[in-house]
Amino acid sequence: MEVRLITESSGLVVPRAALHGVLAEPDAFVWVDIPECDAESLAVLRDVFGFHAVALWEARERQRMPKFHPYADHVFVVLHAPVPGDRGHVHYVELDQFIGARYLVTVHGPTNPAVPAHVPLRDTSLVWERIEEGRFHPRSPVELSRALVASLCEGMEETLEAITDHVWTLEQHVTEGTMGDPEAFLDEMFRTRHGLLAVANVSATSAEIYERLVAVSRSLDDDGRALLADNIDQFRRVQQLADRQRDYLEGAIEFYRTIQETKMTIAAERLAVIAVVTLPITALASILGMNVIVNDRTEGYPLAAALVIMLAMSAVLLRWAKKQGWW
Repeated sequence: MEVRLITESSGLVVPRAALHGVLAEPDAFVWVDIPECDAESLAVLRDVFGFHAVALWEARERQRMPKFHPYADHVFVVLHAPVPGDRGHVHYVELDQFIGARYLVTVHGPTNPAVPAHVPLRDTSLVWERIEEGRFHPRSPVELSRALVASLCEGMEETLEAITDHVWTLEQHVTEGTMGDPEAFLDEMFRTRHGLLAVANVSATSAEIYERLVAVSRSLDDDGRALLADNIDQFRRVQQLADRQRDYLEGAIEFYRTIQETKMTIAAERLAVIAVVTLPITALASILGMNVIVNDRTEGYPLAAALVIMLAMSAVLLRWAKKQGWW
């Protein structure tokens, strides 16, 4: 846990024991960042801030969906950011926020061990770096929260940019006909589409949560609602970008399926032509085979005549199939 005092001109780290005192600072507010909500941190949230037991439990445990709880003097918000993993798997990195009039508490929810340790701290680290360097001076916890969520949206856009680059590569392979193994290529396309769906889903549900939060929260003033409304626009922009790229990939997938279906249709037609062309041979061999081939009294001209008839009938059928465009 790191306790940070944010003033109009600077931000500084203060000892955890000084938390009670800095909460009473008249011209500043407190940012408490908790990388992992252990028992000690949970006790601080309960005893110092007096947060609701349900919100504390949700901050401690991993949440699958974004959500918020409005209280009289603060709101509790759960958000997620999609992080690409191996073979198209998507990890959901959780960021919980307690937003009050004099404080912002950020809790990084439990994360899959496969996610590097620095990834969940990305947004809070970037915003704190801007404050330390004097490039950002948040005037309220809501403004600080807005900056964190804006950074989270920028991270989703970066993820979307990486997926989009892969979408373009897949589309190029389809149009150039260099797909390689069809089964592996189709699997890769569907895994890429899953990544786009994950980004679109996270951004859409987060926008809906923030729309509801702005509408019903009693602890936000007009300025706070305006700031969070900007986050809604950011979520919607990411959602629209992800949806557009997904539509683009769907077009490539449909093109690929059409190519494969056309190949299968052509192969089936050619097999049908082969079956038609060899049908006279099969028929004559079935009827005359025992008499012409096995009976030694029918060798010579009858056998040659049967073979000539078979070849002639096959040639006629093959020529007819070519005229029909089947071959």
